[in-house]
Amino acid sequence: MFDTILVPIDDSPGSQRAFEAAATLAKQYGSAVHVLAVVDEHGPSDGEWDYDGDSPAAAFLDEQSDAADGIEVTSAVREGVVHEEILDYADERGVDLVVMGTHGRTGVRRYLLGSVTEKVVRLSDVPVLSVKADAEPGGVRFDDILLPTDGSSGAEAAIEPTAALAGETDATVHVLSAVDTRSLGIDVGSTVIIDELESIAEDAVATASERLYDQGVGAVKTAVAHGIPYRVILQAIDDNDVDLVVIGTHGRTGIDRYLLGSVTEKLVRTAPVPVLTVRSADAGDEA
Repeated sequence: MFDTILVPIDDSPGSQRAFEAAATLAKQYGSAVHVLAVVDEHGPSDGEWDYDGDSPAAAFLDEQSDAADGIEVTSAVREGVVHEEILDYADERGVDLVVMGTHGRTGVRRYLLGSVTEKVVRLSDVPVLSVKADAEPGGVRFDDILLPTDGSSGAEAAIEPTAALAGETDATVHVLSAVDTRSLGIDVGSTVIIDELESIAEDAVATASERLYDQGVGAVKTAVAHGIPYRVILQAIDDNDVDLVVIGTHGRTGIDRYLLGSVTEKLVRTAPVPVLTVRSADAGDEA
């Protein structure tokens, strides 16, 4: 499923952790990995990025030689608007997965990989794996995968990648739906609405788990919980010792396409484990 993996880099720990995660997947899937350094055309270089040819990416790979051992790696350098260059490169090279760190260097003299990552997550047509800069060095594990779902087409887009990862790693998939009752008052009508919301959530996890089983996943656990969705998800990560969250986004075209679902956005920023975001194929056609 992930034949070609793109790792955009700066010279931060976030890039190093992202490359380690990409290398882990590449070894599992036999993937080719592309390392891309982008010099921001709107900001001055501090000298470390002032190279000709592909030297920044090549220098990065020299430092990551142990992680890169045994995989096919291509390096490249571009200049321009950082997130646009990343998306263009992914499109031109037929990339199946983008792996990025969520925190880069701060200050005017380096581009902010954290904000770039969020833009790529919002706009990418292929899945994006976001990896924390402060993650433990080394390869990542995928023994327990959390799949939040609300039954929408955006959430359902995450099922196939989850199944592909779980099938390759024999992971247990934890399917979770959160019932958010913050806006409801405590009255008879609210009780009826809560029952309806619970029914929708139960249907969502049942549908997702059935599709996972159909795609060969051997171990699936389901849960429905009440609370603020992103907090419910963070609690589930902790309770189940989750290694990865796979979640759908709700992208749009034009300006609206920047309005990423708030739950997904918060998870990318705050989850203590990598988050794989998947955009549904029809998201660009939504009103």
